[in-house]
Amino acid sequence: MSSRNFKFGFAWAALIAAALSSVPLLTAQYPGQITKKSKDTPELRAVGVLEWTGDEGKPKTSRLVPITVYDGQALQDGNVYLARPQPLALQSEVEYELEQSGKPIGLYDIKNAGQQEGFWVGFGSWKAMPAPKPVAKPKPIDDTGFDANDDKPVLHRKHSSGSDKSGSGSSDSGSSGSDSSGPPPDPDRPQLHKKPDSSDSSSSSSAPAPDPDQPTLHKKDSDSNDPVLHKHDQAENAPVDGEHSDVADPDRPHLIRGKPKGNGSAVLPSLIGMPVEMHQAVAVSDAKSRPEHLWTYTWANPGDEDKMKDAMEDLARDALGLKTPPPPAAKRASAKVHAKPAPPPEPPQLADESFRVFELAYGSGATMVLSAHTDGPTKQQKFVTIIAQPDLYGNPLVLLKNVTDGTHLDETPRMRLVDAVDALADNRGELLFELRGSTQRQFALYRVLRGTAEKIFVSAGADYGTAPGGE
Repeated sequence: MSSRNFKFGFAWAALIAAALSSVPLLTAQYPGQITKKSKDTPELRAVGVLEWTGDEGKPKTSRLVPITVYDGQALQDGNVYLARPQPLALQSEVEYELEQSGKPIGLYDIKNAGQQEGFWVGFGSWKAMPAPKPVAKPKPIDDTGFDANDDKPVLHRKHSSGSDKSGSGSSDSGSSGSDSSGPPPDPDRPQLHKKPDSSDSSSSSSAPAPDPDQPTLHKKDSDSNDPVLHKHDQAENAPVDGEHSDVADPDRPHLIRGKPKGNGSAVLPSLIGMPVEMHQAVAVSDAKSRPEHLWTYTWANPGDEDKMKDAMEDLARDALGLKTPPPPAAKRASAKVHAKPAPPPEPPQLADESFRVFELAYGSGATMVLSAHTDGPTKQQKFVTIIAQPDLYGNPLVLLKNVTDGTHLDETPRMRLVDAVDALADNRGELLFELRGSTQRQFALYRVLRGTAEKIFVSAGADYGTAPGGE
């Protein structure tokens, strides 16, 4: 698996140093404080959710919602962590890697940030992942053991004359600068040449003509000693590359050393509200390069997936109160005619069904998540989300079941799976859910371990969500 560095931006080290030096100020704003020494700078890892409309990679509108920042000891709320005024996770030039089941699908660079309904969101641009570097092919080696395509100079012994067996010819050729009977010189081999004497007219006349496209150094005029770069074929009074005429080109880009002032180019808030066609993807920004970890589970037997999905759908129908209609009564048939058995009725359809299977740690087995709801107007819909794992008998063992309806969403929100993500940088995945009510929402992380689904983090943003240990 390849390793990628998706860092927080150029000002990251300065921001961390400022954070560690301001512990007394932060104590009043955040519960607890980092007790590590200043030399042990924590490796921060931020997790967010990118929301967009339009096509993947080329969204029409987009925004990034900060969820958590892991400071090396605990998960902090990304919406308020080191906010001055915008949170650290939304600083300009912070770069996030977008993932689907752990597979990178693009990069998102934060340009600026703003508040929507009292919470911070970031706006930026979606970029494609950089292409992997091509692997160099081994170069062919000839019979002598040397690479024919290698441009490095190689020291060879000069060949002696084949007609002189006594060795005198070798001595003569060694004293002479050239040997007509020797092999022709290698045109690609570098040679030392003596600089021609300026007094020698023959040498100067035989020198190669100057390259018309090669820039040379001239003086600007007779009254100035400042060197200026000109081309041979340019007119004396024409503006040259790198210089300005009397009227500067307003569209000409300028090269500036260092980081420009300001928060980068402005990106107007584009995604507002919760449109039906909105998509979501996990976004991760880390100050350290880490190997990719795919969360998709691969079944040993493809038929097991269909069996588990059918069983999970039956659990969802029971939770939603959807009963399978009884089979039609068989019609009475004559003794001579055998009636065909009626086919079983189709089970009730689940609207907006989503079935995902994850391997949240190497060798941990399958973790299944199914979400669906009934059809009809929103106020009359019922919603269900189930987290389960296969038991020893091949049946789904329910770890968590969330059921609500359209009239109680602000009391019991529906759980919408975003994806699996490694929020604690420990090579184990957590399930990230959006807890969506009718007028408010939160995000929560669940860790599946030892047959339980434990909520380890919930963001601010609603009245119904509680932090772990507060239920």
